[in-house]
Amino acid sequence: MDCTPLWRRAVSTAALLAVTTLAACGSGDDDSEPHIASLKLLGATSLPTGTAFDGVEFGGISGLDRARDGSYWAISDDRGGERGTPRFYNLSIDYGATGPVTVTINRQLFMQRADGTPFPATARTVDPEAIRLAPNGNLYWSSEGNWGTTPETLFQPFVREMTPDGQFVREFKTPSLYNYVDNTTTGGRSNKLFEALTVAGDGTVYVANEDALIQDGSLTTVQAGSVVRVTALDAKTGAATAQYAYELPKIPVDAPAGAPFGPDNGLSDMLAIGDRKFIAVERAFASGIGNTIRLVETEITNATTDITHEASLKTARYTPMTRKLLLELPIIHAGVKLDNIEAITWGKTLPNGHRTLVLAADNNFTADTQANQFLVFEVLPE
Repeated sequence: MDCTPLWRRAVSTAALLAVTTLAACGSGDDDSEPHIASLKLLGATSLPTGTAFDGVEFGGISGLDRARDGSYWAISDDRGGERGTPRFYNLSIDYGATGPVTVTINRQLFMQRADGTPFPATARTVDPEAIRLAPNGNLYWSSEGNWGTTPETLFQPFVREMTPDGQFVREFKTPSLYNYVDNTTTGGRSNKLFEALTVAGDGTVYVANEDALIQDGSLTTVQAGSVVRVTALDAKTGAATAQYAYELPKIPVDAPAGAPFGPDNGLSDMLAIGDRKFIAVERAFASGIGNTIRLVETEITNATTDITHEASLKTARYTPMTRKLLLELPIIHAGVKLDNIEAITWGKTLPNGHRTLVLAADNNFTADTQANQFLVFEVLPE
């Protein structure tokens, strides 16, 4: 059923209030760079799976960033060959100091290829996962690509720049070690590549894979963590300038016996809060149980090793990016059952001067158990 007339109007829920104290501090990306002493959940809302806009199902929100006019850019991870043409959206997300949160879908747009045509609606050629506003007003976006065993079905991951209406501008020169080779012995793992994308205060673009490259070690398990690579890209030249290791912890909750698939953990997004400091979103999932979300302050310090020339991290000696847990959101946090959180961005500044964070979930287009969830937190300074 096409619910467009209903959901083009604002969708809201009652605000859900909670205060969670953090054991660490961070900084914002504005001129004042406030320290994060705690986060207060202002509200949460969800658009049901099956919500349609312009005749196409809305969902799969894997990236979110606030535009200069106060609206938000959101990208769907619909690859094509599923529910429609690969696409992105402009949203309005409104809330006050005590909620409620309302979400309005304003526009649906399509990412274009270099030849000016949209990606096909009938075949998997991309896997869009992240979107960020560029300093020049354009948009950066990433794709995990598509693993396939034939040249016709294999498409490599990338980071690209496009105009706000989806026109191709350029592609960044991401390191070839991320590319798919055989999905077995080396290179990228299927569906485990460019999930995290952010733009630092100095304009540097950072991109990271979701879980370990094959040559860097095993995927995360309930017994052990893994490591991913965070690559710095020069916004002017498009070239990679440095690369750093970010260590993922082991999976916090196991899936029950007989679950259709095993548990996982991954780096689902990063948000710059300085030139070399970030909030990382770690998203763990256990089938039949739910999602555990961790917000982590991580920094590239002078001691962090540039691992650009390390072909494999299995036996390499290096100092990773710092990792300091800011907030652990269990399966149910402050009365809210967490969904598949894959996106984080700064929100608006409240009348009291406090900044806000907005998180969004990828619903995987699963009607029975998931929804398009949005969470809003107030950043309480020290």
